[in-house]
Amino acid sequence: MTMKLNLESSTQIIKGALALGKELNTPPLTVAVLDEGGHLKAFARQDEASIMRIDIAIAKARGAIGMGMSSRVLCDVASERPAFMSALTTMAHGNLVPVPGGVLIRNEEDKIIGAVGITGDTSDIDEQCALAGIESACFRAHA
Repeated sequence: MTMKLNLESSTQIIKGALALGKELNTPPLTVAVLDEGGHLKAFARQDEASIMRIDIAIAKARGAIGMGMSSRVLCDVASERPAFMSALTTMAHGNLVPVPGGVLIRNEEDKIIGAVGITGDTSDIDEQCALAGIESACFRAHA
């Protein structure tokens, strides 16, 4: 049976991500889980996370799902082709942040079923927390 990204599994992704954040003693994190259509499934903003973190987390995930690649890969694209990334960000109405922390969620058939975006610490730590969250819900992470 194919696992689906539903509210329960999306909430587990958030719990798993925040658990690693607690273990790593990160600053307050903000986590957004989007389905394959880019729609918000679940969201959490830890106490004292700054207000811009909401938009950043969603944009990391939306960029990943929209382009079919992690925001880490988008970061590489931005370095290699800055004019393309500028145009892409404009077309996405700013809903794309090309730094690590936006990770694709795949099911057991390797189909993209969503993405998670995390912000609050360094981009590398954000990505580590996203990977941990996805794996805690028994999905495959693709950074």
